[in-house]
Amino acid sequence: MKTIKLYRPVGEKEMMLIVENGYKKFPPRLEWQPIFYPVLDEDYASEIAEKWNTRDEFGNYLGFVTCFDVSEEVANHYPAQNVGARNHNELWVPSEELETFNQAIIGNIKVIKVYVGNDFKGSSHTEIESLVKTLKTNATNSLGL
Repeated sequence: MKTIKLYRPVGEKEMMLIVENGYKKFPPRLEWQPIFYPVLDEDYASEIAEKWNTRDEFGNYLGFVTCFDVSEEVANHYPAQNVGARNHNELWVPSEELETFNQAIIGNIKVIKVYVGNDFKGSSHTEIESLVKTLKTNATNSLGL
């Protein structure tokens, strides 16, 4: 089976749900989120995690970059959408199709980077704390500031 590697930047709450699902699937979208949008480029996922998630109180000022393999056949149902720069390409999966998309994930969702915002004060979730300690990248350090 052919697969494609995708990336997804997430905050702490979504990461906690991924952990609770055994790193096997992404949680359902919230009512006001009509699409699930994995991205095709690690640098773009890192940019979102660093510039958006680390400034978001709802995500506890954490930006995780996840990567996962998905069946190419399923991924091909969702043409890439360019939303800015040359590498800002996403797949737009309607929220009602996320469970089917999740079933096409091959293996586990991996966490490859964690960006920590200046206002992060710690997490009560032990696995989140472990990921932060293992993969921590300070947002200001990665910007060269």
